[in-house]
Amino acid sequence: MVEHLLGLLRVRVVRGVNLAVRDMRSSDPYVVLRMGKQKLKTRVIRKNVNPEWNEELTLSVEDSSLPVRLEVYDKDTFSMDDPMGNAEFDIQSFVDVLKMNLETIPNGTVIKKVAPTRQNCLAEESPIYWSDGKVVQDLVLRLRNVECGEIELQLRWVNVPGSKGL
Repeated sequence: MVEHLLGLLRVRVVRGVNLAVRDMRSSDPYVVLRMGKQKLKTRVIRKNVNPEWNEELTLSVEDSSLPVRLEVYDKDTFSMDDPMGNAEFDIQSFVDVLKMNLETIPNGTVIKKVAPTRQNCLAEESPIYWSDGKVVQDLVLRLRNVECGEIELQLRWVNVPGSKGL
């Protein structure tokens, strides 16, 4: 199993900004991340359209060309959870930077910037930078199929001993 693995993608779901109202005056949002057959969820934050999860979810990456899909839902007790938008992002630019030899560059150096386009869900430019000996990417994703809302994420990579690697 581990020999097919490239590594682990650690996704910090930082916060939601101006999420849609799905209950009377607020929402009880949570985030679902999917990559291939994997599905991970954050905890529910009650009555908040600007939630701060600051929660790390870890995806096993076997194919770096697969997009990561993100869905936001409003937790309901007595009915189906309401969708509050979705987005997706690819990790190819992030993986390309990981393959570079970066050990000698200063902390905080921005290596690459990914620009928002009609093909991606970025709300603003997404920097990939060197921080404390690791490659990090900050993303702000504009949610689709909803009237408003953004999700802020941070990506980090974890190498797995015995894996195929990058």
